[in-house]
Amino acid sequence: MFVHILDIDNNQLVDAEIVPASDGQVPLKKNGWSFNWKNLLKEDNSEVFTLKLKDVDESIEGMLQLKIKNEMLVMEVLEIAPHNIGRENKKYDYVAGCLIAFACRESFKLESEYKGYLTFVSKANLIEWYKKKYRAEQGLGQRMFISDESGLELISEYLNRAK
Repeated sequence: MFVHILDIDNNQLVDAEIVPASDGQVPLKKNGWSFNWKNLLKEDNSEVFTLKLKDVDESIEGMLQLKIKNEMLVMEVLEIAPHNIGRENKKYDYVAGCLIAFACRESFKLESEYKGYLTFVSKANLIEWYKKKYRAEQGLGQRMFISDESGLELISEYLNRAK
């Protein structure tokens, strides 16, 4: 799926794509990533996706792991490239938004009563951020979800963005 992310230095949208991850194209912990994506890629009942610049295989800007649990789509792991985190020295913006919106889009493929809903567990310090920026709602504890209506809004905002 083709998307656009914001090049912070130029304030320009650049072409990117979200594609299924492959074993040779996952980021490594030794390069500053927090998760072992090689192991996550091998997990059962799991799909892993990479957001990268279009036509530049080595430019991994974000990663996403999705699982189906109890007929619900779960955003199990979302990680943004180390160079895209925070406000200082951030290279690209909209990476998390594009991956979350993509996950929402995938949730509409479900054939269950949870069609259109995306659920995930947030770090405690990110709960308010998910609520404000991505229209997520808090369930029990740190469990959060994005409703079908909010998911459609995110899809429109992040996946259907014109360049």
